[in-house]
Amino acid sequence: MKIANVAGRATLLVSDFEGIDVASASEGKFGPGLGSVYDDWDGFLAWAESAPARDTVPVSRERLESPSPHPGQIIAVGLNYAEHAAESGFAVPDRLPPTFTKFASALSGPDSEVVLPEGGNTDWEVELVVVIGRTARRLAEADAWQYVAGLTVGQDISERITQSAGPSPQFSLGKSFAGFAPVGPWLVTLDELPDRDDLALGCTINGEVVQDGRTRDLIFGVPALIAKLSHIVTLNPGDLIFTGTPAGVGLGRSPQRFLKPGDRLDSWIEGIGSLHQIFVVDEPGV
Repeated sequence: MKIANVAGRATLLVSDFEGIDVASASEGKFGPGLGSVYDDWDGFLAWAESAPARDTVPVSRERLESPSPHPGQIIAVGLNYAEHAAESGFAVPDRLPPTFTKFASALSGPDSEVVLPEGGNTDWEVELVVVIGRTARRLAEADAWQYVAGLTVGQDISERITQSAGPSPQFSLGKSFAGFAPVGPWLVTLDELPDRDDLALGCTINGEVVQDGRTRDLIFGVPALIAKLSHIVTLNPGDLIFTGTPAGVGLGRSPQRFLKPGDRLDSWIEGIGSLHQIFVVDEPGV
């Protein structure tokens, strides 16, 4: 199934353009916000299997918001594709991948206008994003998929100057400007996907392909990431995990390339959907 956050209301999609308002159809048992649905994910799944497909509502992209609007944690993983590690000048991680956070204020829906930080070098990183559906502690890798509500598309937009400022890297700050974590367009449950371990993903800038990869090339796949993280932190329903980006980012190019005002960034993952971002400069006083 596909579940969208339509103007703050959980919506079970019938098509990309039509859905069932969860709160209305369940007579208040679930919703209205999508975040609260994750708190009883098993109960919601049981209800959704026989949800009444009447009284549907229209779904328009301009009303879509993040499919996990209030995550307690946004955990992001770096250097999780070998070719991206190489283009970044780092060795392939072996025991644990580099991990950082993106602050919740950076979160946005799938279609957005993003202000470029003044004097920065803003980069793109398309990523598969995991939405946690059950509380996870000290999991075995073989059990990890059972704790996933579904998957969605994310962009780990990164400002490289801030990211490397100071005596040690500032990854979380450099990746948490407003609008730097677009996610969506909706949550897709695992049964909807052609192969949950092997999905094509990529992005374009103004129609030019800049990233084109497959999630089968993750160094640490989704189950391994969840298992390793769950032995250190407790993963809670609604938490987001950005799983890493394939090669093709601007920092790794020669010459390096960064986003400019007016650029359009389109990101996609097979079987899930797409994101669309336009980049602008800040206009003081507006």
